Amino acid sequence: MRRILICLPLAGVLILAGCSDMSQEQQRTLSGGAIGAAAGTAIGAIAGHTVWGLALGAAAGTAGGFLYNQYKQSEQNAYQRGYKAGQQAS
Repeated sequence: MRRILICLPLAGVLILAGCSDMSQEQQRTLSGGAIGAAAGTAIGAIAGHTVWGLALGAAAGTAGGFLYNQYKQSEQNAYQRGYKAGQQAS
């Protein structure tokens, strides 16, 4: 029991350290997957299919996080194009 109490915080630190140098795309995709997995597990537990809920929730969340990132990138690109056009016009 004592080893578990020592290893859990260490594992948490290592997991968080591994995520420190991620791009925004990777962060959004991973966040979407984690949120989807948590929501899928909760819904799956209610429905009686926890494993399927976890898998489907993680897949949907990962796809959603990736698509949200693509939207934010296109939004940023459009803003930059508009800003440059405004600078050239004045």
